[in-house]
Amino acid sequence: MLRRLREHDQIDWEHACLDGASVSSPRGARRPAPIRPIEASFGSKQHIIVDARGIPLAVTITGANRHDSMAFESTLDAIPAVAGLTGQPRKRPTKLHADKGYDFARCRRYLRQRGIKARIARRGVEGRDRLERHRWVVERTHAWFAGFGKLRIRFERRLDIHTALLVLAAAIICSRFVDDLC
Repeated sequence: MLRRLREHDQIDWEHACLDGASVSSPRGARRPAPIRPIEASFGSKQHIIVDARGIPLAVTITGANRHDSMAFESTLDAIPAVAGLTGQPRKRPTKLHADKGYDFARCRRYLRQRGIKARIARRGVEGRDRLERHRWVVERTHAWFAGFGKLRIRFERRLDIHTALLVLAAAIICSRFVDDLC
């Protein structure tokens, strides 16, 4: 799907947005299998990177009790190399917008090493207007994912099933953009 969107130059690599959203598990249900033993908690957290239009570029899952910044590197590395236009396949956005949960020197250094400009909100500073101008698309994409009932509340115990449902939902969201081209 991403390749077809790239063939029609529909992926905007200038501004990408990263955010995580918690997905709870019902208290009466059995606990989901922990991703790692230390992450044995109710629910999970979905981390999504989207382009400027809201197209999901990468999704990852961590335990609900993990801080957002802990999945920063793995989520960025999950962006596939997307071919489709002449030249090298594109894998990195030009700028990455993120909220205060990613405001750590480690995250900024990681972006600098890859040539990505960091647009991360500073902790302790109340200046939301400029960042919200670009970040609303990732919140909208989280709402699109929540529109899939199986992803709103995690009933699956196995991580591979939940990951497959998340990737399938991302493909369906991408297909909506492809359908707009036809």
